Amino acid sequence: MITLHGSPISNYHNKAKLVLLEKGIPFEERVIAFRDKNEAMLAASPLGKIPFLTTEQGSLCESQVIAEYLEQIQPEPPLLPRDPFAAAKVRELATFLDWHLEMATRQLYGAAFFGATPLSESNAARIRREIEQKIAGLKRLLKMAPYAVGDSFTLADCCAFVDLPLVGIATKTIYGEDLLLANGVDYKPYVKFIGERPAAQKVMADRKALAKS
Repeated sequence: MITLHGSPISNYHNKAKLVLLEKGIPFEERVIAFRDKNEAMLAASPLGKIPFLTTEQGSLCESQVIAEYLEQIQPEPPLLPRDPFAAAKVRELATFLDWHLEMATRQLYGAAFFGATPLSESNAARIRREIEQKIAGLKRLLKMAPYAVGDSFTLADCCAFVDLPLVGIATKTIYGEDLLLANGVDYKPYVKFIGERPAAQKVMADRKALAKS
């Protein structure tokens, strides 16, 4: 049995969970604390990051690695196109969302969500410039027509659905405006559209339940 370890609060955990649910792969979910970096966890995820997956063969960490593994063990329904270039375009957008836009915005999370010391004016301005640069790039890749890369649900949607709302909330909390909307990325109808999928509804329901507990 596959076990997904992490927290429904984490966007990367929810990315991996969406893949599991969309593919109908049986799995168990084990919620662990963000700071619970014991030796057993480090053996499975060397940097103590979530999510990580345990299988009969061993463990895997990093959400993109997990997603690609799940695609290989259960190709149907596909979350990567069969055409190599089209598949590469999905990976390109997924990488851009996770490693460029979301990581730039992650610099705000401490102050926005976890009660950290407010950012200095100069640091907040620097981060804003960086986020807006990433948004400008995102606009060249993100289709939302109706899915992230076009007419099919793909791995890129598993990233966009969990990343874009976080970017919007964090930037509005820190800057008083949603920088995605302010820079011409009207993502809310897209998120609502993806949110109608049963897998997405399950992910969000579990996230809300944990947040209330």
